[in-house]
Amino acid sequence: MKQYLLLIAIALTGQVNAYNYRDMEPLKLEVPEMKAELVRQPPVSFDIVAPMPSPNMDFDFFKLKTNPDVKPYKFMDDLTFVGVPLFVAGWAIKSDKAMFRVNQKAENGGKKNTQLLTDFKTGIDDYTQFFGPAMVVGLKLGGYEGRSSWPRLLASAGASYAIMAGFVNGIKYSAKEMRPDGTTANSWPSGHTATAFVGASLLHKEYGLTRSPWWSVAGYGVATATGVMRVLNNRHWISDVMSGAGIGIMSTELGYALCDLMFKQKGLLRNDLVLESGNPSFFSVSMGVGLGNKDLDFESEGETLGLQFRAATVVDAEGAYFFNKYVGVGGRLRVRAQSAKDFGDFANYVAIEDFYAWQSLQPLYESAFPGDYTGTPDQNEITYLRKVGYVTDSESAWNDNAPVTNSYGIVKSDHITEFTGSVGVYFNLPLGNHFSLGTKALVGRSITQELDIDGHAEGNKKDISYTLELDNRPDYRYADGDPTLSLNNLEYPNNTGEKWTDDWEYLTVGAESSTSFGTGISLTYRYKSNFSWRFFCDYDYTRKNFTAKYDPFHFVQNSMTSGAGFLTDTALMLSTGEDSDGLGLEAREYHVRKHMNYVTLGLSFLVNF
Repeated sequence: MKQYLLLIAIALTGQVNAYNYRDMEPLKLEVPEMKAELVRQPPVSFDIVAPMPSPNMDFDFFKLKTNPDVKPYKFMDDLTFVGVPLFVAGWAIKSDKAMFRVNQKAENGGKKNTQLLTDFKTGIDDYTQFFGPAMVVGLKLGGYEGRSSWPRLLASAGASYAIMAGFVNGIKYSAKEMRPDGTTANSWPSGHTATAFVGASLLHKEYGLTRSPWWSVAGYGVATATGVMRVLNNRHWISDVMSGAGIGIMSTELGYALCDLMFKQKGLLRNDLVLESGNPSFFSVSMGVGLGNKDLDFESEGETLGLQFRAATVVDAEGAYFFNKYVGVGGRLRVRAQSAKDFGDFANYVAIEDFYAWQSLQPLYESAFPGDYTGTPDQNEITYLRKVGYVTDSESAWNDNAPVTNSYGIVKSDHITEFTGSVGVYFNLPLGNHFSLGTKALVGRSITQELDIDGHAEGNKKDISYTLELDNRPDYRYADGDPTLSLNNLEYPNNTGEKWTDDWEYLTVGAESSTSFGTGISLTYRYKSNFSWRFFCDYDYTRKNFTAKYDPFHFVQNSMTSGAGFLTDTALMLSTGEDSDGLGLEAREYHVRKHMNYVTLGLSFLVNF
């Protein structure tokens, strides 16, 4: 029906239009008079529109180009001095150096088994330290014009690296700080981190200030990651990294200031971008040091085992959008890595030669190493060990025939790492054209990556011949009614000819995810229209349920036959009145709920938009 009505409407419209033209007179066409003339035409030309020019690769390393209308930089124009407090902060926390050195060799001919080893190692930081200069050179060669022409760029970079090298090496070989892994005494400050932050500052000055602020974010982000990897690789303390970052930034600012004084306007291609907005919206990358909650103690049935930690390494990515100059909303992703300073009693049983470890294992191997001990454990340790038979001339604890020939721990991760994502409200109070105070109120979720140590032990499987007498008479039963047992005709343990080896999870310490609350106060210095440096002090609170799984004697049953193992359990019961489980030879699990109060001091690099 709709189509039918549409056809009728079209027909009526056509009819109306036909009536309009019915009374019109015929159209008359008048032909103008034409004269033949010979006209000379200009030559035909074709206008070819050239395509948009592509960037020309720049290999003019010795040509000091200067673009017109580029204002010269004055000496001190770009000096923020932000590297000075960062260096001082690293120097101030230098005292936190008592880290448990996982790779330090035992003195006086000690054996490999007396140390905790670590197999965590990444070589990425050896390359990321050069990210900044690699990007600057690549962009420059590709024709992407930055702040300086080649001669001025090379002079600025050379001066920056020279100043950095002088500071770093002069301090390194004067302070003589031992590295966390105990290899060399040239830890403070970190040369890798200083190199990385010189490169990041080069990228910031050449392209971040003049082309896009995200080049600056990329450079400082990779430099921060380099410093964090130096800590996680156990090559540097957090104080080394913070001081190295401060030296890197400070050296680049001084290098560019000297070249600005020497070159003046020559060799400049672009000036800084200018952002007219005064809105405090920002994106930032941060590095800081975390303080507070350095001890973690587990208690179970009257036994206390603990871990001690050093100051944490903290890195952030944070951003906020402000509705006006005072209030905004945003979020923060924080990574907090806290390394163990001392594994405490958890490390006792990895180094089997340790006196107290042997004392704990004495009921296990007393039957395997018969001795004539008559003294007390308070006597000289070596004398005690020799008298109980663990260190004998016929078979020492560590020769090729011993039940355990080698034992050590492998540190898979010597730190507890927390990943926290938070959102909330941000506040800003302007103090003038360049400075402002800030605070925030955040809530988020914290996830924990665990500390992990694996155990390794190997040796010879032993068998022991013996007779076991069971006395079931009522007068000879134990107090609990069980029959008495006695061992007779014990023989010196014999090698079965089999080798045994055991790899297991010696210690893991982790925590459940939890809700986190955070706040803080900051001072922001806006030294360019869209770039700022911020010093901050943050406080974070969370309540965590920690779990430690501890299995120090997992290898014991592997070192003997099933019959010898039964004998061991029996010897334990006869000597102590308890079975092996009662002595804690099984895997143990500890739990503790702790209120975690974190204080973080650090520095942020901000891009304002």
